[in-house]
Amino acid sequence: MTYREHRYASADGRLRLFARDYGGEGPPLLLLHGLTRNSADFEPLAAHLAPRYRLIVPDQRGRGLSDHDPQPASYRPDVYAQDMAALLGGLGIGRCGVIGTSMGGLMAMIMAATDPARIPAIVLNDVGPALDPAGLARIAGYVGAGSAFASWDEAAQACAASNAVAFPGFGRDDWLAFARRTCREDAGGRVAFAYDPAIARGFEGQGEVAPPDLWPLWEAISATPVLAIRGALSDLLSAATVAEMEQRHAGPFEHAEVPERGHAPLLDEPAAVAAIEAFLAGYWPA
Repeated sequence: MTYREHRYASADGRLRLFARDYGGEGPPLLLLHGLTRNSADFEPLAAHLAPRYRLIVPDQRGRGLSDHDPQPASYRPDVYAQDMAALLGGLGIGRCGVIGTSMGGLMAMIMAATDPARIPAIVLNDVGPALDPAGLARIAGYVGAGSAFASWDEAAQACAASNAVAFPGFGRDDWLAFARRTCREDAGGRVAFAYDPAIARGFEGQGEVAPPDLWPLWEAISATPVLAIRGALSDLLSAATVAEMEQRHAGPFEHAEVPERGHAPLLDEPAAVAAIEAFLAGYWPA
């Protein structure tokens, strides 16, 4: 898939950030990655949605081709959401559907709560207003390690070690593709994860304190159409939480479960693609 590289200033004006703009004739969709990922994470889904939609896929500050932030305290979803407002404003985009994976889903909720007229529909990928401490502890156990690898095979093995529970059917080629979307190679041939290790600061102490109560945020977007996608093996979003989300949502709410996936589905799985395309056709049609 081809895309245009777009660079823009962060909301606070301190950083130079990067986004992919896939163009397309249809309405815009903002695709928001998870904590340790970057814009490449949505390559599998982009193949299904472009060119019917204009896909805007950013690297959040500290990830991919975006600047690292010398102030790690700014690695927070509310700050990222402000950056997204700057991105959309600079591109002249008003209303925009949002697909958010994990942390990106929290960003989508913040955006809809703070500017509901701008966000007509949200797809949440394996995240919700209640987060399982077991999943948070697992993520805290590997984020920010800052390891470098001698080869792509070694990087793929590291990705498998951290994520095998989420993708039990993956083979060597799958993990190599995963690594190439998650890592980058420097001029010296060393491979490392494509994020600033300082993003881990927000996870310090996880497992020792209760996860935040995000139900007030959920209630603030009660009128927004939402599709919740859950990996059937997820250790972060429980089926009980999805059921409660539906009960506590006044607006349209749909949900789908992706077999043989944990946290988080890649969104190219048949169950995920079918659910996303049907939901968008109803609430943000191309």
